[in-house]
Amino acid sequence: MAKNYLWIIILTTLSSCGIYTKYERQEVDTEELFGNISIMDTSSIADLAWRDLFTDPQLQTLIEKGLAANTDLQVARLRTLEAQASLRKAKLAYLPSLSLDAEGNLSRFDGENSPKTYAIQGTASWEVDLFGKLTNAKREALAELEESEAYSQAVETQLIATIADNYYSLLAKDEQLAISMETLTNWRDYVHTIRVLMKAGDADMAAVNQAEANCLSAETSVVTLQEQINELENTLSLLLAETPHAIPRGKLSEQEFPDTLLTGVPLKMLERRPDVRQAEAQLVQAFYATNSARSAFYPSITLSGSAGWTNNGTIVTNPGAWLLQAIGSLVQPLFNRGENIANLQIAKAQQEEALLSFRQSLLDAGAEVNDALVQWQSAQKRIRLEEEQIGYLQESVRTTRLLMEHGNNNYLEVLTAQQSLLQTQLTLSSDQYEAIQGIINLYHALGGK
Repeated sequence: MAKNYLWIIILTTLSSCGIYTKYERQEVDTEELFGNISIMDTSSIADLAWRDLFTDPQLQTLIEKGLAANTDLQVARLRTLEAQASLRKAKLAYLPSLSLDAEGNLSRFDGENSPKTYAIQGTASWEVDLFGKLTNAKREALAELEESEAYSQAVETQLIATIADNYYSLLAKDEQLAISMETLTNWRDYVHTIRVLMKAGDADMAAVNQAEANCLSAETSVVTLQEQINELENTLSLLLAETPHAIPRGKLSEQEFPDTLLTGVPLKMLERRPDVRQAEAQLVQAFYATNSARSAFYPSITLSGSAGWTNNGTIVTNPGAWLLQAIGSLVQPLFNRGENIANLQIAKAQQEEALLSFRQSLLDAGAEVNDALVQWQSAQKRIRLEEEQIGYLQESVRTTRLLMEHGNNNYLEVLTAQQSLLQTQLTLSSDQYEAIQGIINLYHALGGK
């Protein structure tokens, strides 16, 4: 009975010291995490698989290639394999270590008969996890695996979002290039017209020079857009781990997305978002590292034993003489207590750092969701206004042409109306991409799959 009470006292003491304490998830206040955005539904855009959100077949092909070959993603997956091996190693530490040692000796001196000896011995040792050293190491390794898996998912989500962002940016540049080419054509026509008018005495050289300058400016814009398109194609090629090449693609006007974007409730989002899970896994690792630092103050207990047989004499006989040995050792740290205290202080500080990083990751997540939704909503409002504006400008171009043909208007007024229309179309193209980028950013901010 006295022994039983002793064990109860020991285990109670160890529990109160925190050596065997399990990590408990932090209380998270998700109220107003998304700012002033009201949450009306528990569903989320992140519940959609990326194939359901990004429906362009050529984009889907690019994403599939990226998931198969991207260098950063491959490295992240290898990190997960390393963490899995570390966890297996931590689990195997509970088992005894076994070794087999065999040796023999043969000697001869001055022609005399040689003595022959041999010994075969098996040894086993087992560390008793009385003070939580192995348990905390295993839990820390498990948290490391969860962290590496979350990191791999974060890299995958980031890769999908980056490929999609560059692809849609490429489509927007294509449309802007087409509009700029039309603008350049209009200016070239105007330069031709103004030169004809100058020959007829209805225009001067100053008007010609101004028209030429505007034409060259439009041509410069075309060259700049062509350069940007080439850079985007190279960026996409690198994401696919391929040499630079032309990217097959569709058109911006053909893209379709949901009319309504739902974020889901904050707590559900936090469980899905990989960087938040990664930050919490790092906090768990730090928690168990602190427990391990505490366990260093307690003795380590190791049980070991050996068994085998040996023979010593001029004639070898089997199995010879049996050897049996059992040893129990208890090692209590004495002179490195100062180092253990320092290690514990370091572990506690690192745990506090991990906690701060975890809380900050929640704030970052909420802000990113808010930014993405506001970006999409603002772009949608501008698109509606610009589409209405384009309708008026198209009517203005038509009316100006009629007045030029049947009234006193000149070609410059027609060109001015056309330029206003084309400029608004460029702005519309930019805002259409901005709206798509808001969807991509929201997919990423919600930890899309």
